[in-house]
Amino acid sequence: MFGSSNTERATRCLDCGSDVAEAVLACPACGQLLHSDTLKRLAGEAESASGSGRTEEAIAAWRKALALVPTETRQSASILRKIEALEQNGGSAVPGSPSSSTSPEPIGPSYFPGWKKGAAGLGGLGVLLWKLKFALIFLLTKAKLILLGFTKMGTLLSMLLSFAVYWQVWGWKFALGFVLSIYVHEMGHVLALQRHGIPASAPMFIPGVGAFVRMNARPASPREDADVGLAGPMFGLGAALVSAAIWWSGGGDLWAAIAHTGAIINLFNLLPVWQLDGARGIAPLNRTQRTGLALLMAGAAFASGVGLLYFLALVTGARAFEKKSPASGSSTVTIQFSLLVAALSVLCAITGAAGAPQ
Repeated sequence: MFGSSNTERATRCLDCGSDVAEAVLACPACGQLLHSDTLKRLAGEAESASGSGRTEEAIAAWRKALALVPTETRQSASILRKIEALEQNGGSAVPGSPSSSTSPEPIGPSYFPGWKKGAAGLGGLGVLLWKLKFALIFLLTKAKLILLGFTKMGTLLSMLLSFAVYWQVWGWKFALGFVLSIYVHEMGHVLALQRHGIPASAPMFIPGVGAFVRMNARPASPREDADVGLAGPMFGLGAALVSAAIWWSGGGDLWAAIAHTGAIINLFNLLPVWQLDGARGIAPLNRTQRTGLALLMAGAAFASGVGLLYFLALVTGARAFEKKSPASGSSTVTIQFSLLVAALSVLCAITGAAGAPQ
């Protein structure tokens, strides 16, 4: 789970002199943008950086400008287009990051309308397979990057507190595996935010609730927001697969319990409501894609026996009839979401017999 933060202070409109809160980006009395001078400066910095080939600096400047204009305005849409163009043409927003999730959509129709047109989703399938590969390799060979979160005192202390609470309920072995699984899930969000150049906090734990990452700027588009949202379950799936692999190799039923619980938690996060990851993942999907995803969830529930999936199917199906759902949709995100549901469902079913915490 992750969210955004705002600090509200009083400011004055330079055009009409009205007192307004800083969080109000345009004066309600005269409509004047309250940060026009800063916007002009940031636009100049972005254009200069873009012209010099400094793509990352240009994206960062445009993101700062985006936070200073109201959403769903002409100015906001223009800045979003500039950010998307820079990310598509310039690659990752962070030097050395594994891959950019803002590659152009596959050319062709949406994923679900028919098998003959399913080839339009092959590009999205390749993206997901690459990301899952990266998640597993990251967990197995790049553990040093995961440990960066432990350098933040707030993360470490809140994590230890959660560990102590869960220890009292399930014992220290399961509690440790459970907390680390949540941590890996949250680090998936952190790394996705870094790839897009969005500043964010380290994970913070809340005993009995889970953990969250707070981002300090909004994503440039629903597609980018979906990438960040689904990165958590993707890394969570990687952590659960590692636990399942240890169980399959004879590590004991405790590892099956950790894998099963991790899979359930990540499935729950795919629920498309509130601040959960599924709400961001479903945002760029059109009505047909949401309906197809709901049917997949219902089928997975029947096949796996995981009752939670029926609830996901019901809520996702209801959201298919929202008036604000986009017309075009995203084949890549549809396939990514679908394969996450399928993989987590299979993992739940396989580890379910031995998956009760001891």
